[in-house]
Amino acid sequence: MRLGRIHLFIAFAFTVMADPVSSVAYAIEAAQRALDGDPASLFVTMAVVVGVVLVIAITYHQLIGRFPEGGGGPEAVATAFGEGWAFLPLGALLVDFTLTVAVSCAAGAAALVAYAPGIAGARLPIALAIAGLVALGVLAGHRGRVAFAIATQAFLLAAAVVIVAGAVGGPAEAATGAAVEAGGPLLANAGFAAVLLALPLGMALATGIEAPSNAIAELPHLDDRGRRRFGRGTLWAMVGVVGGLTLCFSALAVHLEVALPDGDSTLLAEIARAAVGDGGAFAAFQLFSALLLLAAAASSYLAGSGVLKALSGVGLDGTVGLLPERLHRENRFAVSHWGVLVVFLIAAAMILAAGGREQALVKFYAVSVFASFLAATLACARLSLRDGRRRAAAANLLGAALVALVLGLNLTRLDSAVALLGSGLVALYLWRAWVARGRPGGVSRASTG
Repeated sequence: MRLGRIHLFIAFAFTVMADPVSSVAYAIEAAQRALDGDPASLFVTMAVVVGVVLVIAITYHQLIGRFPEGGGGPEAVATAFGEGWAFLPLGALLVDFTLTVAVSCAAGAAALVAYAPGIAGARLPIALAIAGLVALGVLAGHRGRVAFAIATQAFLLAAAVVIVAGAVGGPAEAATGAAVEAGGPLLANAGFAAVLLALPLGMALATGIEAPSNAIAELPHLDDRGRRRFGRGTLWAMVGVVGGLTLCFSALAVHLEVALPDGDSTLLAEIARAAVGDGGAFAAFQLFSALLLLAAAASSYLAGSGVLKALSGVGLDGTVGLLPERLHRENRFAVSHWGVLVVFLIAAAMILAAGGREQALVKFYAVSVFASFLAATLACARLSLRDGRRRAAAANLLGAALVALVLGLNLTRLDSAVALLGSGLVALYLWRAWVARGRPGGVSRASTG
């Protein structure tokens, strides 16, 4: 790449990966809570999670190659099974985007509370205020995407400091929560049943993996080859960064003997505190964690409102919409202000219902997006078989099997079933509106905003 292309790629990649990188802040803790604080199976659980993410990424690598103009899973489903089926991943993505806003804002509040426990009583209003402030920032347009990239890079720098300090340091006394046994080998004593039970919650790490396949639509000045390179490069950089951070922080949790935190802290904060102490490095880590989570919320605001805008203007003339016409209106920064408002109101309701606690919301998370993954992997498998690409189809089917396993495990919990039902109802509503309006074309591209 030429120097200008390299700068563009860095800005694009770090902007797109804000959401999946931010999930490190709560996915590891969610898995640890599912394990009842037992560190013996934590590293193995998160290693399996990273492995599943890796297999799913293979399908999205193929989708970027097939659809270099964007569209990802919905475009693949429409091509493989017919346009009406695209509403399954679209409904799932809409629910996922809204949940991402809610979880990210609640996790941002948690990061602040972990640094200053004295404000714990204001957790809920802080989370709601963050959701409102991010929404206002999003309405200022795409200029904020530079801030997303900077926030992601700043967090990675702070994380590197914590990881290095924790790796060279010895086990510290657990700051909060129940005592843990002395750290042992990372792969020892892991229970198969425990790993399976914790796996669905740890899979919150996978949210955002579809983002590059949709975001490449925002690079119209590049040709198909350029968009493929940017999309695939971003996808694998994302997998490497998220997987590396997850394994490192999981290993540190065991090595530093970090127990489950109490209600006023987070596992990631306690890992950082055990690694670098309570000084300036810890303050910087918490600040950059909060900023990263805000960037992830902003990204999902834009993505969710973009899908709503696209679905309200489906049709060759842009006038036959599946949703109210006002959702297609833009402010002077080309942002759907009504769409942002809808996402904010639903996310705020979720935050209120969860009392501002991100771990309560994580239980509903990563379910809908796995329904989207299942549709995408099956569609890609069918397309690969049509083209006679047996190895590609085998990789797709392996991904579909793993995704189906995670979905099955998720559906053993009521909260996950509620989230999946919600995405199904959204898909059904959109499909009925599509049929009533004469099945206009273009719905499969709605995920590109």
